Order: sequence, then structure tokens, then C-alpha cells
Amino acid sequence: MLFDVRKYTCRPGTIAKHLALYEKMGKAPQSKHLGQPVLYAKCETGDPNVYIHIWAYDNAGDRENKRTAMQADPDWIAYTQESAKLGALEKQENALFNDVGFYPFKR
Repeated sequence: MLFDVRKYTCRPGTIAKHLALYEKMGKAPQSKHLGQPVLYAKCETGDPNVYIHIWAYDNAGDRENKRTAMQADPDWIAYTQESAKLGALEKQENALFNDVGFYPFKR
């Protein structure tokens, strides 16, 4: 199992608008291609401008195929354009992780 862990930092005061835009325009096309995330959460303590999401894939090829299809989807493209206009995102970090044998991930 391959996990794509993504951390986003929004400009102060914009996270609520950014997440509302995602819920309205980005959630449906992303879920259509990637399925449901393992986790989608905003920071409880620490930086209040941070949120994360984690996606599970069978392997790197599965991730590549699903993300390529999503990035070609007109609804996803429309969302990314509106997100860019909003200008809320300040920073993005992501890393790929593999599960360990003694705690296998169950979908």
C-alpha cells in the first residue's frame, strides 16, 4: 500500500474559504478519481492555517493513473483555477509512505 500524505498551509484568514471552495468544487471530482481519503483534517493545535489529507493507493502505478485521470477532468481543472484565483494556498508539502507488515492497512 502506498500513502500520499499532503500538507497544505493557507495564508492566515483564508483556510475556511479555501476548504469551502474545495467542498463545493473539488471534493466531487477528486473523490470520483481517487476514492475517499484515509484522512482529511485541519489542525487542532499548532498552526491553525494547516490542513492535511492522506490518500491510499495500491502502488505507484495506481497513484499515477488515478492522478493523471483527475488532472484531465474538466471539473477538477475548474476547481484548481478557482483555487488559484482565491490565492489561499501558501505552501504544499507531500510525501509518499509504505505501510509496514506488522500493521497492514485495511480499506
